Amino acid sequence: MIPAASTPPPVTGLSEAAARERLRRDGPNTLPANRPRSLWAIARGVLIEPMFLMLLFAGAVYLALGERTDAVFLLASVLVIIGITLAQERKTQRALEALRDLSAPLARVIRDGRERRVSSADVVRDDVLVLREGDRIAADAVMLEGLLEADESLLTGESVPVAKRASGDGATVFAGTLVTRGQGMARVTGVAADTAVGRIGQALASTVETTSHLQRASRGLIRRFSLAALVCAIGLTLLNWLWDGHRLLDSLLAGVALAIAILPEEFPVILTVFLALGAWRIARQRVLTRRMAAVETLGAITVLAADKTGTLTQNRMTLAKLDTGKDTFHADATPLPPSFHELARLALLATPPRSADPMEHAIRAFGAQHLGERDLVLADRAVREYALTPELLAMSRAVPLADGHFAIGTKGAPETVMELCGLDSAEQQHWDRRVRAMADRGLRVLAVAAAGWRGPSWPATQRGFHCRFIGLIGLIDPPREDARAAVAECRAAGIRVLMMTGDHEATARAIAAQVGLSAAPRVLSGADVDALGDEQLAIRLAEVDVCARVQPTQKLRLVRALQRRGEVVGMTGDGVNDAPALKAADAGVAMGGRGTDVAREAAALVLLDDNFASLVAAIRQGRRIYDNITKATRFVVAVHVPVVALALLPSLLHWPILLMPVQIVLLELLIDPACSIVFEAAPASPDSMRRPPRPIGESPFRLANLGYGVAQGAGLAAILAMTYGSVLAVRDAAELARGTAFLGLITAVLLLTLANHQPALPWWRIGWRENPWLLCILAAGMLMLAAVAAFAPLREAVGLGELDGDALALLLALVLACTAWLEGTRRALCRWWPSLADG
Repeated sequence: MIPAASTPPPVTGLSEAAARERLRRDGPNTLPANRPRSLWAIARGVLIEPMFLMLLFAGAVYLALGERTDAVFLLASVLVIIGITLAQERKTQRALEALRDLSAPLARVIRDGRERRVSSADVVRDDVLVLREGDRIAADAVMLEGLLEADESLLTGESVPVAKRASGDGATVFAGTLVTRGQGMARVTGVAADTAVGRIGQALASTVETTSHLQRASRGLIRRFSLAALVCAIGLTLLNWLWDGHRLLDSLLAGVALAIAILPEEFPVILTVFLALGAWRIARQRVLTRRMAAVETLGAITVLAADKTGTLTQNRMTLAKLDTGKDTFHADATPLPPSFHELARLALLATPPRSADPMEHAIRAFGAQHLGERDLVLADRAVREYALTPELLAMSRAVPLADGHFAIGTKGAPETVMELCGLDSAEQQHWDRRVRAMADRGLRVLAVAAAGWRGPSWPATQRGFHCRFIGLIGLIDPPREDARAAVAECRAAGIRVLMMTGDHEATARAIAAQVGLSAAPRVLSGADVDALGDEQLAIRLAEVDVCARVQPTQKLRLVRALQRRGEVVGMTGDGVNDAPALKAADAGVAMGGRGTDVAREAAALVLLDDNFASLVAAIRQGRRIYDNITKATRFVVAVHVPVVALALLPSLLHWPILLMPVQIVLLELLIDPACSIVFEAAPASPDSMRRPPRPIGESPFRLANLGYGVAQGAGLAAILAMTYGSVLAVRDAAELARGTAFLGLITAVLLLTLANHQPALPWWRIGWRENPWLLCILAAGMLMLAAVAAFAPLREAVGLGELDGDALALLLALVLACTAWLEGTRRALCRWWPSLADG
């Protein structure tokens, strides 16, 4: 007697408690990465900045003079500015951590005998993974049961999937690889750095992200300003001491104040905060930024080379049309007429019940909607299958009938099914015309045939059946609902959208027309790409809307041809072979939903929902970020001009020294938040997507932008200097004059914030509700004005005198004059340089 086979015990996996203990002991299942800077490291970086070294030196000078109140106030202010910097840096780190959380994949595990989904970072050694078609494997593991195929191209570069089974050489599956077929369970043997991909990734722990073009430009500019500040500070110190007869320590303080006034130390703060928070804002549009330089590039894109499948379309096939040769049925009509039932049943019969192929999902969904339960059950009882092969582009499935016969459904490429059915030339021409008509509508066309079989053995191939041609089915991946509007927005923004697809030319042309690329899209085929030389290809690309039948290896050549014409190229891609083109593009965009790890690693951006409209929204954000950097840069220059002038002019005109370091530090408490918080949150210009892309080499530090800031500041400097001189001449009271000019300077900072926030609009039409930080900085400025004017100890700490009625009236006149000057320069800007007013 043969003993009954024992049933293997069910897999229970780890308990939750055991998993938590292993996670605590071994750490998360993440690859080595750079650790965020500690607060002490950030503070140390701030303290070695030239401006803060000068402030500390000034504090030491105050102590040497015996001015303890001034020294304590100055050093306390330095601590406040360090606190602001730490808060900004921490906000930046939190934004980057949020980006990492967005990209964290999930894994299915068995815990306490139940299947559940957890973050792949929480997978631990000895966890049992549940693997299904389409899953990204979270850790190295050994197969326990099941049969599957895995794409290991990430590790090996070989695109052919590798079979994995619960015994034998294929027992191990690797972290980061993709299950392409089948299902199974596997026990984790290695996590994090102990995986095959982790051992490769350990070398990445020491890599540092390269600085962006704007960051390098700003650092070069600051180095030049630092040298100029040092020279000017030494010159002013000697001038005050040797020519004006001031004490040496007072002269040193004036020199330090001038150096601090000249240094635009806000530039690196602007770029760091704007780019990091900009990446976070872009992530809210479902686009993950992997390289900060891409935030700059987004606003300069002139050509967007987009995948068709899943980007412009829904990546969800639907059965759209049936054709029996005599009549057609459109899927949006109901119910299904009886004359089409045979075609629908046979298409369903030829479709396996468990498949990752979207076309087969669409056929089964159509059957579930239009056929009966009996047809669905019969289709699932197949006893014999013939898979599609490169030599025979068709597949067949056989189900048993009650009389011992077998019913066979066959579907595949129309030309292949026609061959299996032995159609004569007239019949082939008839069906070819119908195939072309469906393809011209953007449909993917499959032919369906029927056959029967009765015999002791099955034929070796499908050619052994006597097939009867039944009809055609047409499937379509419909365009996304928002794709047409997104394409129109690109066109209004001066961005040309170029569709790149491996699909047939007719399908690509139809989808291109539906999403609005052109009423009659012009197509360049993959064969044409190979036939054209580099120069000819660049010329042809300027004339086409679609590149069809394009292989991934041809995309790199297409990107380079566009760049040779001076285009700034954004390109989407998902495959391993897309990686070179994604890396070569000015802004490579990998698909987050269906993309490979290799593509995501090569790309600068990851489109989390694979939606073209999300990418267009990210471009809109990129333009807003660049515009706001431009505004903030202009504001910083405009603020520094009057500060430099008021630090320098008194020495040249033999006036009492006006600005000391302690007063400039007080100003920095307004300037730093204004440039790094208020302008970062400024709303987009209404026409940001109705103007051409900016040139890729354009910079916020360009002469026109800096020149406008200098013009704003020069007018304010003249008004403030005249006010200071007038009070000195009329009242001969240095402290009163200094108080009036300093309060005017605080007011000027607030007016400059308003003037540059939305320069295309007068200040009374600014969208206050769109940026609550603007109201906050204005309230803080008014509070500072009131405190300095009314609070005697603070007034004495900053070296100011008490203001009387005449001084307040003069201050009001000063404010009106500054407002008139800034409004006049704004109108001149809108008239003569409207592009600067927009950004």
